[in-house]
Amino acid sequence: MPLGSVKDAEIKICPPHPGYFGGLCFRCGKGQDEEDVPGVAFGYIHKGLRLGTSEMDRLRGSEVKNLLRERKLVLILDLDHTLINSTRLHDISAAEMDLGIQSAASKNDPDGSLFTLQGMHMLTKLRPFVRKFLEEASSMFELYIYTMGDKAYAVEIAKLLDPGNVYFDSKVISNSDCTQRHQKGLDVVLGADSVAVILDDTEYVWQKHKENLILMERYHYFAASCRQFGFSNQSLSEMMQDERESDGALATILDVLKRIHTIFFDSGVETALSSRDVRQVIKMVRQEVLQGCKLVFSRVFRSDCNPQDQIMWKMAEQLGAVCCSELDPSVTHVVAVHAGTEKARCAAVSKKFLLHPRWIEACNYRWRRQPEEDFPVPGLKEDKGKEKVTEDATCN
Repeated sequence: MPLGSVKDAEIKICPPHPGYFGGLCFRCGKGQDEEDVPGVAFGYIHKGLRLGTSEMDRLRGSEVKNLLRERKLVLILDLDHTLINSTRLHDISAAEMDLGIQSAASKNDPDGSLFTLQGMHMLTKLRPFVRKFLEEASSMFELYIYTMGDKAYAVEIAKLLDPGNVYFDSKVISNSDCTQRHQKGLDVVLGADSVAVILDDTEYVWQKHKENLILMERYHYFAASCRQFGFSNQSLSEMMQDERESDGALATILDVLKRIHTIFFDSGVETALSSRDVRQVIKMVRQEVLQGCKLVFSRVFRSDCNPQDQIMWKMAEQLGAVCCSELDPSVTHVVAVHAGTEKARCAAVSKKFLLHPRWIEACNYRWRRQPEEDFPVPGLKEDKGKEKVTEDATCN
């Protein structure tokens, strides 16, 4: 074929270039121009791999078909405070040193839960139940690690979590793979947003994907982790305690994931699998948590702000509760930080639940209605001889 014909054929096929590998288009072999930088880098899959928008769409479509055929969704897992807790050796507290925590860390035992990261001068503690969690979750989901930590750290943690390289393979995404500073995005995941579930302890890094997010209660094992987030109490390590495997955070969320998976693949639903959206399933399951509860807040928010705009109000509504500003007979729960308010006293008289805002947070993390008696309001007067509020229309 004459040279001109080859060039014409090349132009006919590319552009658009489907992507680049090592700076060369993997279809036509042309080098990448400075002005030609479409798509997203997928260096965690292959170093130097960059995919164009159309090629990403094609691969995502193919991946979704394969996943749905296998009855699987995508699960993106954060590391720090979600699956593990890490600390630098020089941040170990005196109490932790006295307990010999560093010498107790394993270097070779694959079944251990406390590890020394060689060359990084760090200790890492696996969250209880994490191995069973990964084993069971992998039967329902394609698993990804997605961390704001650097690549070397992410790879080391992946080896601890998955020593046999069964669950993650190359699907370990770190801060160098992110396309936006201080933000995580599903644009670097080869799976459609409609089949992706995210587990992370930090909501603000997922600004574009909050509907995919299941917010995790932070795992603080080491003292330095507690101090980092402003907690003055002893850490789990200092108390020689840990989360329970049977009903800890990961066991709880595994049950939620099983329910989401079951509903998504429900054969009784007429909608085609390819048209279903896991975000709608997450929303539906979340709204079941406080369904049937009607809440009124008493001096929980500042008087100069709109209650409907506050995080706690929105969280309760997302959990299925109805929130209102006035106490009436249909209200089931009064949320307060002190028992001395009029609404709080009325709640005590009219036998409504009176509880602390932490109850809503606990329900949000546990994805089930928590026992109200576990979240009392400070200052509640139990002595019947003390001042009471006469029952009237506002207290019924």
